[in-house]
Amino acid sequence: MEQNQLYLRNLTLKRDAVPSFEQYPFNLAAVRPLTELTFRAPVTFIVGENGTGKSTLLEGMAVAWGFNPEGGTLNFSFETRSTHSPLHQFLHLSRGIKRPKDGFFMRAESYYNVASYIDKLDEEGSAGRPIKMSYGGKSLHEQSHGESFFSAFIYRFGGHGIYFMDEPEAALSPLRQMSLLVRMHELVQQQSQFIVATHSPILMSYPGAEIWQLNEDGLRQVELEETDHYVITKSFMNDRQGMLRQLLTEEERENGG
Repeated sequence: MEQNQLYLRNLTLKRDAVPSFEQYPFNLAAVRPLTELTFRAPVTFIVGENGTGKSTLLEGMAVAWGFNPEGGTLNFSFETRSTHSPLHQFLHLSRGIKRPKDGFFMRAESYYNVASYIDKLDEEGSAGRPIKMSYGGKSLHEQSHGESFFSAFIYRFGGHGIYFMDEPEAALSPLRQMSLLVRMHELVQQQSQFIVATHSPILMSYPGAEIWQLNEDGLRQVELEETDHYVITKSFMNDRQGMLRQLLTEEERENGG
């Protein structure tokens, strides 16, 4: 998928309209220095420590595109609890010439609510054909957490679409994460675009992906080997005993042991 074929090509923060960069969500590291973000590859990863605002930024993009803040397809309009930030109101999205035929906002922390909404619609019969048929034919609540995630990737993601995913690895084993890479590649070959907030070095290894790492100074583009996630994981696995000794000795020292 060439850059000129991407569905989302650029994101701009309307800085002049921001009421204060001292208040949430504009005080987050992901937002405070943000001016614009240009997408050049079909797969973009946003990575960073907890609390830096990567999920908030991804949510803002997804909601500005038209998705439900709690996730699902563009047709999902339920609200379990209003917890999303107003960031989407201050984002301008530059869309490509081609319109996507499919789309999904996969949000790990509220996927249970998406599954419940699907069951509700199927019980009411208001959607005609049972929606669960688009997720493997079985209620997502009748599957394990990881299985229900993977059912969406395999059965619901149909290609020629834009997919926002927030920590999709949360319920997936390392083997399933590698299977997700295969599925992403299939969908990219079917003219799909992914924007993913993640902690997983496995997912970040997707060939040709752009990785944007967050720190207190904002976003900067990095290679996989430069990410904290890769460096720390590699260091730990290469010297597990040494790292454990250091970590546990420091904890004992702090606890007065």
